[in-house]
Amino acid sequence: MFRAWWMGTLIMACLQAMPAIAGEAPPDLERAASAPISPRLGTKSDQDARVIRQVAQRWFKAEWQAYASTFITAEGRVLDNANGDVSHSEGQGYGLLLANLAGDGDRFEAIWRWTEKNLAVRPDGLLSWKWDPKKGEIADKNNATDGDILVAWALAEAAQQFGREDYRIAAKAIARAIGAQTFRTGEGGPILLPAAAGFAASDQPDGPIINLSYWVFPAFPVLKALAPGYDWDALRENGLKLLVHSRFGPLRLPSDWQSVASKSPAPAKGFLAQFGYNAIRIPLYLAWDGGEGSREALRRFAPLWSGKDGVGPFIIDIKSGSASQPFDGLGYRLVLALAGCATSGQPIDPRLISSRDRFYYPETLRLLAAAVIQERYPQCL
Repeated sequence: MFRAWWMGTLIMACLQAMPAIAGEAPPDLERAASAPISPRLGTKSDQDARVIRQVAQRWFKAEWQAYASTFITAEGRVLDNANGDVSHSEGQGYGLLLANLAGDGDRFEAIWRWTEKNLAVRPDGLLSWKWDPKKGEIADKNNATDGDILVAWALAEAAQQFGREDYRIAAKAIARAIGAQTFRTGEGGPILLPAAAGFAASDQPDGPIINLSYWVFPAFPVLKALAPGYDWDALRENGLKLLVHSRFGPLRLPSDWQSVASKSPAPAKGFLAQFGYNAIRIPLYLAWDGGEGSREALRRFAPLWSGKDGVGPFIIDIKSGSASQPFDGLGYRLVLALAGCATSGQPIDPRLISSRDRFYYPETLRLLAAAVIQERYPQCL
């Protein structure tokens, strides 16, 4: 019954969105809407599964068009509308990933060209992380390593999808720069600095400082192929190990920012000790990665939201375990609902997928989580 409700919701959304994605042969939506859906996961016929995939793909393309019209300028600048419409390498990377997932080569090109022109100004091959529309220029020339990873990953995927060798060359250059400028050897293995400057042992009293949400686990196999001179496998394994040991406070959660100055990680001094807007991405990346270690690490995040309307999830104060404020957006809920479905089969409320967020960050997480569900966990629909 739950999945039938979801399919009806999804099909109606696609029917309403067809003008935005005209030109493609429509799937047999009427037959899909009336097809019986087995209560057991994975027992539909191959034909039904193909129809469902077609429906989901059309829905995603329509959602992408709505996202792009709201958060991306004609020039390809991704707007963080909750922070004064600034643009950052993270947002450009997410925009590139979503454009690639939607098969939108024209918009991918626009986003990359804006990124290349305005952020690729550092001599070391990394991207400056923040661009201020009020000044019309870069506001901080330092990089953000997660943004660099997202951009390199998206470029590599698009090179294959669109047959663009120039994208592959650009991806390779960024991947090599990430390895050269941000890989370090920590007490327990290789670590990833959040930026080339400001987080090393020489920069912080309890450095090096890391942020585990910058470990974009599903990107590492692609980056390994781009820059094989760096040990991405070891970085991945150490990131998972650090997650195991990042159990702080009564709820045993990782903090956004952590010191790895000793063998055991600890919440970083000089940073808010909280599970917040950075760490909320960790379960998304673990679910997207899908490896055995990632699935095991994912289990601890599923209980962070009960699934009840109007109740959480919350930013958590690490020391006390108390909720400091709610995450305001459906995208955050969908990430945690994905964790629950991927680890224990809890069904996902279709409203988390079909309703849109008004701010860039939760709406981005919503679309990325929906893409992960479609790709890796169709049984969650």
